Amino acid sequence: MKKILKGLLGVLLVLLLFVLYVFKTTGFFRTVENQFSGEILKKVKIPGVEDMQISQEDHFMIFCSDDRAGRRDGKPQQGGLYYLDVDSPLSEPRQLITPDVFSETFYPHGISMIKIDSARYKVYVINHPDGEISGRHAIEVFHLVGDSLSHQTTLTDESMISPNDIVAIDKNRFYFSNDHNSTSGLGLLAEDYLGWAASNVVYFDGENYREVANGVAYANGINKDPVRELLYLSSPRGFLVKVFEIEKNGDLTLVEDIDCGTGVDNIEFDTDGKLWIGCHPNLLKFAAYAEGKEDISPSEIITIDYRGKGDYTKEMVYLDDGGQMSAATVAPTYGDLIFVGNVMDEHFLILKK
Repeated sequence: MKKILKGLLGVLLVLLLFVLYVFKTTGFFRTVENQFSGEILKKVKIPGVEDMQISQEDHFMIFCSDDRAGRRDGKPQQGGLYYLDVDSPLSEPRQLITPDVFSETFYPHGISMIKIDSARYKVYVINHPDGEISGRHAIEVFHLVGDSLSHQTTLTDESMISPNDIVAIDKNRFYFSNDHNSTSGLGLLAEDYLGWAASNVVYFDGENYREVANGVAYANGINKDPVRELLYLSSPRGFLVKVFEIEKNGDLTLVEDIDCGTGVDNIEFDTDGKLWIGCHPNLLKFAAYAEGKEDISPSEIITIDYRGKGDYTKEMVYLDDGGQMSAATVAPTYGDLIFVGNVMDEHFLILKK
């Protein structure tokens, strides 16, 4: 009888340690108090604006929209890409994706664009035609001239296990992140709750796909330093931004991990090269919100001024309990404006610093 009791106590202790570990590593114990020294200029009524890209040179922003809450609740709607003149930020965005541009199922996720000549941008968009957890995944390639969009091709590969974000290196090469290595069962559970570091980064050299980084806890936002041969990758389940050196052949060499203390998501740069990152302070709260069990989820924006290995400054610039906007994912800037997107709220924010 004593052996049985000891065994039961041992199991209970393991379960308690597991619960405490999950709570501690997901930000459950963190207090979120609203903080922002600027003002909200506008709430733009477009749902699920998960990623945004700004051209500082040509003064516009493109962003994707996917009504994930609608899909979750059995009311799927075609996703979209939108164009906004950031010199007139309060104007109405123009929808770029129409049936004559792209008639296939479009549930966009991460996006990246790169200027390829004086008039054209190449735009890469992660697409989940069957949903994000399983099924087909693709990268849709578009050309953008002014505010006119045309679809060029659809890229697919078995390496696209659960693609999340993408960054273009030039008109032929890019990196993308897979946020999971498992899409069901115990593997998915272990990645989400135990923080099993199993996801990766894939490099496309214009002809072939190959894994160039692995062992990441939920590889998410990815971006290239605008000046240096550095690549930044967010790991929200690890509360880390991982810094890599880009080798000449496209391989990645880890420089260091930056502990951010929050669930970092998409990474953008301002004109000074500072990283601006949308974040999830409480990952368990976010998971419950995404499943429809909570009405709101907190949002955070942090910046990182990265000067070299071990030499960086972090700053929190916006924190909200979810009352203004839930589940921030991205925060590009233009002048004194901050555009804040999210996973599945019904609107995004335009802030003034």
